[in-house]
Formats: sequence, C-alpha cells, structure tokens
Amino acid sequence: MTEDLFDKAAALLQKSRNGMALTGAGVSTESGIPDFRGKNGLWSRYDPIEYGTLGAFMANPAKVWRMLTGLLEAVAAEPNKGHRALATLEQQGLLSGIITQNIDSLHRKGGSKNVIAFHGSLDTFTCLSCAASYNLAYVKESSLPPHCSSCNAILKPDIVFFDERIPETILNQTEQMLTSADLLLVAGTSCQIQPAARIPFTVFNRGGQIIEINREPVLSHMAAVTLEGNFSSVMEKLVARLT
Repeated sequence: MTEDLFDKAAALLQKSRNGMALTGAGVSTESGIPDFRGKNGLWSRYDPIEYGTLGAFMANPAKVWRMLTGLLEAVAAEPNKGHRALATLEQQGLLSGIITQNIDSLHRKGGSKNVIAFHGSLDTFTCLSCAASYNLAYVKESSLPPHCSSCNAILKPDIVFFDERIPETILNQTEQMLTSADLLLVAGTSCQIQPAARIPFTVFNRGGQIIEINREPVLSHMAAVTLEGNFSSVMEKLVARLT
C-alpha cells in the first residue's frame, strides 16, 4: 500500500463537510471478538436458523439463551486502537457519526459519541411480556437465562435477530445521518447483510466519496481510496496523517 493512498484518504477527510463511518465485524476482531461468520465464529458452532431468529427465541428462549450466554462472554471486550482512532476523528470534527452493525458497544467504549447501533446491542434487554427494560449489569447478576423481576418472563436482548426488521426509529436516524453525508468511511464489513449493505451505495449514488478499510476489500469499484489491511494499524496510520 503506497503512502499516497493515506495522503489521499486524509485529504478527503479534511475536505469533507459531513463524513460518516460504517463499521462491521472486522473492526472488533482485534479486540478478541471473532467474526460471527468466520472460521471460529459464532455461526460455526450454532446454526443461525436454529439459534439466530426471533422465531427460535419465541419457541424455546432457554435454548437460544445458551448461545447468548457465550455471546455475552465474547463481547466483554475492550476497544482497540482502531476504535479509539475513529473517536479521535470525531473529536477533531472529521467524522460526524458512526453506523455500526456490531452489537458489542465498543465504539462507545472507545470514546465515540454519535453512534447508531444498527443491529442493536447487548447493553439492554426487554421483557417481551410486560415490556420492562433491564441493563447488562442486571443480566450478569442474574442466573441465566435472565427473567423479568415483574412477571418472570425470560428477557430478550435488544438485538435484531435474522427474521426481525430493523426498528423504524433506527432506520430514520440512519437516513437523517446519511442525508447530508458527503463521505463514508467503510471499515471491517463485507457489505453482505441487508439493509446495511445498501448504505455505501446510498452515499455513493448521492455523490459522496467512499474510503474503504478492509483486509479483503469489496468496494474497490466505487471507493475513491481503498486501504487494505488490519483495521487498527490502518486507522492509526491514517490518524497520524491528519495530526
């Protein structure tokens, strides 16, 4: 990768009036969270239809919680240098916000403020019977699967299962964020999961610039700059260009 590419990416960020970021699983692997779809990922051990749908949860919540218990352990991770670098770009006014497909809340832990958790997060949980809401601390202190203290129903994490629609409030927030976006930094995502996969195309078709950071780039046909490599090392080098 030539130094010119980093200079070009830095120039695009500095020129941008309203830059955004879209992130996927690849930004969290360096924090010790395997890509769910990777060789050692969650879906190599659990069938996504059997464990990853709301229908499966409603049919047998205790069974699905056996998978979720391991997921809670997996996301008890710390943000990496790449997460902190994105927060630095926000602090410098070079990024206005982040749309993440990850449910690990590592962007917020890393210092980013304006974050849309497109697929929800494991920070909160809801009782599907009485709609009471609980935080992660309550769940961790409970015997698993966790039950509602009011009606004793099993709690559901506030994440979007495969057969669920993205909440309308999240779609509206995302559209508002993208309306004026003139640059999108896409990092650590294969852009395969809909509707998040449409986001780069939305920005590009509206005339926005795309910067892609990926081990295996997928947007070279539309990206103004493609930075191939590990998320943390690429982000650190990019931030260094900007400071």
